[in-house]
Amino acid sequence: MQRPDDTPTEGGWAPIGQPAPGPIRTPLADGSPVPAPAAAPVIGAAGRAVLAQQPESEADRQRRRNRELAPILPTSVPWVAVTVFTVLAVGLAWLVAAPLWLSGEGLANPWFQLIALGMMYTPTVAALVVVLFVARPRSIPRLLGLAPLRPLGRTLGLCAAALVGFPVLAFCSMLLGQAMGLIELDLVGLSGLAAIMTASGAGELGRDELTTVALVQLLTLPFGVLVASLSAFGEELGWRGWLLPNLLPLGTWPALLLSGAIWGVWHAPLILLGYNYQRTDVLGLLLMLGWCMLLGVLIGWLRLRSASVWPAVIAHGAVNAAVGALLLFASPTSMQDTGSVFGTLLGWPGWILLAATTLILVVTGQFGKRAVPGLRGSQVASPVS
Repeated sequence: MQRPDDTPTEGGWAPIGQPAPGPIRTPLADGSPVPAPAAAPVIGAAGRAVLAQQPESEADRQRRRNRELAPILPTSVPWVAVTVFTVLAVGLAWLVAAPLWLSGEGLANPWFQLIALGMMYTPTVAALVVVLFVARPRSIPRLLGLAPLRPLGRTLGLCAAALVGFPVLAFCSMLLGQAMGLIELDLVGLSGLAAIMTASGAGELGRDELTTVALVQLLTLPFGVLVASLSAFGEELGWRGWLLPNLLPLGTWPALLLSGAIWGVWHAPLILLGYNYQRTDVLGLLLMLGWCMLLGVLIGWLRLRSASVWPAVIAHGAVNAAVGALLLFASPTSMQDTGSVFGTLLGWPGWILLAATTLILVVTGQFGKRAVPGLRGSQVASPVS
């Protein structure tokens, strides 16, 4: 290995100021000596000082920042911090949802929406408590994936993919659900949307008017996703911002699945009241746990592939916004049938498509690539597995 005070010469590595032993040269046929090759330049202290003053590239600056703020990710799972985070997130969720249980009204409580919104921010509270008082990193924004946004193209590109991809998955799940006989859609007559408009007091609308309303709903869906992302941020800062990176020493797949399972259990205060699957037993909670593990793999991949929490936030917001908004294409019968949820992204079609999407990412080697904060893929020496 080259020592700091060594200089390359023809014969090998020799300390500066000491000649390197040259090779033995046989004289030419006429007796004249073989011309010696040009000596390699010797870089002294002055030369090294000049090189040190060379302008630092943007990539080198980012690598230096990464070293100075390292470790960005822990080398071992901080189990005490993980336990504190999990207990706080789950415990606060039950505390916030307590009025739903104590009132006896459950999901019919008039404050349900506000309570559910407050519950979504309990993982953020847990994450902030941990990074401030239990296991403080050198850079809180970097550990949580809030910064740096560079390279901006990668971050925005994956945000855009989440913005479009998850609503498409939600719609395809409903098409598959209809093919499986789990939900009935009316994409032509829009009878479900007509029933909604009539119930809202808008009166009976014609076919063209219903089509216009449906198109407006679809075109404004991206704005709905952005609004839903405000509340999804409360969850994602905890699940994919703090928890997933701190579980990565277990390996990529164990970290993705375990963080998804904890996310599923966190939903218990609402699921056991009949939210989503209309079941108030352990089976309803197990369904939510399995779905969160599947969805958590994809959202977690966005976090690892971007080194940023923002694509995960958009993905979560897209799921929340799309599942509800796309129900306008269901028939009135399916809207009234609580079992129709199993024909949506939350049900068996969703499980199938989420698993298929994950398989595609696995086959294309996407889970073997992990982004480095601030560096493009071409600037990373080797993929992180």
